[in-house]
Amino acid sequence: MSLNIPTTKAPRVVIIGGGFAGLELANKLHGQNFQVVILDKNNYHQFQPLLYQVATAGLEPSSIAFPFRKLFQKQENFHFRMVEVQEIYPEKKRLLTNKGEIFYDYLVIANGAGNNFFGNTNIEKYAYPMKSISEALALRNTIFQRFENALTAENTKEKESNLNIVVVGGGPTGVEVAGALSEMRNKILPKDYPEMDFTKMRIILIQGDKRLLSSMSEESSSKSDYYLKSMNVEIYYNSKVTNYDGEHVFFNENETIPTKTLIWAAGVIGNRINGLNENCYGPGGRIIVDQFNACIQHPQLFAIGDIALVNGDENFPKGHPQMAQPAIQQGKRLAKNLIKIQKNEQLIPFKYKDLGSMATIGRNKAVVELPSWKFQGFFAWLVWIVVHLRSILGIKNRLAVLVNWIWNYFTYNLSLRLIIKSKDK
Repeated sequence: MSLNIPTTKAPRVVIIGGGFAGLELANKLHGQNFQVVILDKNNYHQFQPLLYQVATAGLEPSSIAFPFRKLFQKQENFHFRMVEVQEIYPEKKRLLTNKGEIFYDYLVIANGAGNNFFGNTNIEKYAYPMKSISEALALRNTIFQRFENALTAENTKEKESNLNIVVVGGGPTGVEVAGALSEMRNKILPKDYPEMDFTKMRIILIQGDKRLLSSMSEESSSKSDYYLKSMNVEIYYNSKVTNYDGEHVFFNENETIPTKTLIWAAGVIGNRINGLNENCYGPGGRIIVDQFNACIQHPQLFAIGDIALVNGDENFPKGHPQMAQPAIQQGKRLAKNLIKIQKNEQLIPFKYKDLGSMATIGRNKAVVELPSWKFQGFFAWLVWIVVHLRSILGIKNRLAVLVNWIWNYFTYNLSLRLIIKSKDK
């Protein structure tokens, strides 16, 4: 069974995954002599940096999602299939999906990274991750259902367990979601639930490192700590979560926190696909590639984005940051190199240009690090807004996000506090 993709004389580039890297590659191959095929389990690109705002009722899911078919409807020789890739056969230049097989001339793995639970099956079962729109919506439903449950709880212990929220991981995602939850608790929930005392609600951030935002400077870490503590977020440093049973978080040796909501933002691991040589993989489940993003074990197989671990960059010996910019830059470079391969020209090695990093902690509170300038506060928050708005696909989506942000800023009123459940089967 095939995927019904027409055969052409143009070389076929199959891209697994439509994230930042895969999307950029497909865009840059537009107008070139290639047949481009994107395979993804969803029919849309999702803007992952703002998933936490979907989870905390700040944005609609549709504001940060864009259909692949709409993106490429004017592009000739492009095809999209909503499938799940199950196995790669490098020697045959074929791969197997849940809907059939497809051959390729060039295969690009850009399927990103998923949640890393470090082998703890209980945490995987009971915690709430936030790597996709569906996971963000599940978390949003859970958070607001917990408040409803707390309102009718018959004893203090049950109320406390429903109100407490624990966030594990002090990277950008953990810091941003903790800040958003704190603002919700301080400004919005008391108006929705006047019968409840939200001063009893605890938001706890557990970080395994000695500081927050460990990939950024000490200055940014310190400022983030200051902002969160000023918003009454409790922070535990050098702490390791060892278990979670759906009712209590266990960390360090004997410490526990009662909570029914554990948000997992503690790490990622590459999304593996069967069929590749085990020597392909390096730390964090990432595929080891050379400076041209080619897998060292399989010719004509490339990896870009979060799944790729590029060898040879002395500034990033452990791999490039798993963020949007490295993924986008790798997609651009690989597109140029694929064109050069077809023309038998000299390839250009990938070199990451660090454009900086940033995180927002809440209203008027953010930290930004550019290559030659670090700053925090209101101006940093404005820069964060501008950068993220520019990165969202589609004018309509940008406008929707901007309107929501302006409304929320002036009214302290998140309009999306809905519990939407799937139909019971």
